[in-house]
Amino acid sequence: MHWFAVFLGVLAATGTLTSTIFLLLTLIGSWRFHRTAAEQARAAAALSDDQLPFVSLLKPMHGIEPQLEANFESFFTLDYPRYEVIFACDHPDDAAIEVANRVRARHPYVPSQLVINGESPWPNRPAYSFACMADLTTNDILVTSDSDVIVDRNYLREVVPPLLEPGVGMLTCVYRGLNTGGFWSKLDAIGMSVEMTAGVLTANLMEGIKFGLGPTIVVRRDALDRIGGYRALRDYLSNDFVIGNMIAAAGYKVVLSGHIISHVVADMKLKKMWTRQLRWAVGTRRSRPLGHLGTGMVFAMPYGLVALVTSTMLGHPLVGAALLAWALCNRMIESLVVGWGVTRDPACLRQPWLFAVRDLLGFAIWAGSYLVNDLAWRERTFDLMNDGRMRAR
Repeated sequence: MHWFAVFLGVLAATGTLTSTIFLLLTLIGSWRFHRTAAEQARAAAALSDDQLPFVSLLKPMHGIEPQLEANFESFFTLDYPRYEVIFACDHPDDAAIEVANRVRARHPYVPSQLVINGESPWPNRPAYSFACMADLTTNDILVTSDSDVIVDRNYLREVVPPLLEPGVGMLTCVYRGLNTGGFWSKLDAIGMSVEMTAGVLTANLMEGIKFGLGPTIVVRRDALDRIGGYRALRDYLSNDFVIGNMIAAAGYKVVLSGHIISHVVADMKLKKMWTRQLRWAVGTRRSRPLGHLGTGMVFAMPYGLVALVTSTMLGHPLVGAALLAWALCNRMIESLVVGWGVTRDPACLRQPWLFAVRDLLGFAIWAGSYLVNDLAWRERTFDLMNDGRMRAR
């Protein structure tokens, strides 16, 4: 028992060290993000309306979601000279169609259309919707975004200009979680604002962005064509990650935008939140297995708790209490610097301690991702292959 306690103590000390290193990298990554965002803003402000290209906004829909009409409305009131909005859904009786049509009717001066693409023949339904919408336009710049996203008026003015630079093939955005429910959805939202964003900022610092984030991906058509179009994504669960990976591998630069958008999080119970988060974690494990494995060492609170228990067992409770206190401070600093300083999530400023709770949940989800090899997604069940592809049962 003594040696087991010593082993756990070493593990706790190692986890505390690695999570501290990760925090330092996150702080540097946040500084770099702000610097790059300022540079992007200056470059965008220097462009006249005549220099901004006509772009197509592609929005797949699937049922009613919280504040769906407000989400759609935000894409029709953009401060951008020339753009169109294309909606797509699987079936003509989808309730989201009525919402989209109401918004379209209020803004007849914004070109828009709706396509019913039918049941997807591909495992990844959003990828099929994107392909159907892309076939309806010849524009060189395509902006894909989820239906549960709400944006500011300057959205296109900030996400499109980087695509005009030579060699840039794709851009993506980090986002804050906008909670519309209770405690569990709040944990889901703060995970977006802090946990996910911290990982992105660190990846951008260490090796640059070579992936996409689903709520917004802006792509040049020549880069998309180079990888085989949206068809290349048809079998993958994490199509947002894969498209960035493929475009980077094709020799294009993938840019992280300084623009922050809001991802609306619906009210949910623990089971639904767990299932949703686990699906993403399993997809990440399959898409980048080594990176996902290393993620287990960036959490702080689990190692702080282990340190407290093992140090008490070994007769040094104050050491364990100090390590747990540092783990809590670690998470609160990350919540303030990333959750408020970068994504501007007010919950991270008001309740920075909440991210410590989320950290424990995030670790449990990470561990659980190694126990699952199949998933349920939109009434269908899939087996996951080792390369991240899905195979329908």
